[in-house]
Amino acid sequence: MEPDSYAAILERIQAALEASRAIFARFTPGAIEAEYKTGHDPVTEADRALDAVLRKELLREGEGWLSEESVDDPIRLQRSCVWVVDPLDGTREFVKGIPEFCVSIGYVKDGRPVAGGIFNPATDETFLGAVDSGVTYNGRPSRPSQRQSLDGALVLASRSEVKRGEWKPFENTNFRIRSMGSIAYKLALVAAGLADVTFTLTPKNEWDVVAGAALVKSAGGFVGTLEKTDLTANRRDPLLSGLLASGPFLEKQLLTLLQPHLRITNPLASL
Repeated sequence: MEPDSYAAILERIQAALEASRAIFARFTPGAIEAEYKTGHDPVTEADRALDAVLRKELLREGEGWLSEESVDDPIRLQRSCVWVVDPLDGTREFVKGIPEFCVSIGYVKDGRPVAGGIFNPATDETFLGAVDSGVTYNGRPSRPSQRQSLDGALVLASRSEVKRGEWKPFENTNFRIRSMGSIAYKLALVAAGLADVTFTLTPKNEWDVVAGAALVKSAGGFVGTLEKTDLTANRRDPLLSGLLASGPFLEKQLLTLLQPHLRITNPLASL
């Protein structure tokens, strides 16, 4: 890639994140009605309004689109450039008024997450980056944690996974666990060095993680799947088995910690 080859993409992402501010201004977190989709996932008017504005700001002729709030169009599988978007990751938190939700925009080139932007309107935090230019946090260059040991590390866990007891195997470890909402926001915090690690052993869709994974990789951090492979995106089935992310020096320790939960599958099965 030429230097700054994703500069125009980042400009589009930034414009879309800014446009989302006007949408959020119309709603009050904690005072909004939600409907419930299959699987008991909440959806609000804000989710739909954000999806519409993001599509308008981002999508161009010849590009693909995959969003939690849009009907999946398989034409995306024929596109080399695809937007993978969650208009509102952390809807449960948004409905409850907990400031752990965000707009999540990922850009995929030939199956590889290469750029992303995440905006949390409750905390006014913006994370933006691409693989050829690094990551900024609120406009300033940032990098992931340089910690070299899990001892004392801050590990971000899913609040719902903790409630279901899925983090009990890690309760007596030597790192700190903080439970919170929105996997996209957690990945962004890792990308910016505001946390050391996050992982989920529970299936997630591409729109949940592609933007955050692009940010972690762009910052120089580690991202991996439970199959111990690089994350690929714009797959026919967007459901992933789980995801791991950390600063660059924690990869081996994280994989060792999670070895009992890692798996080997046919790499062609999801294509």
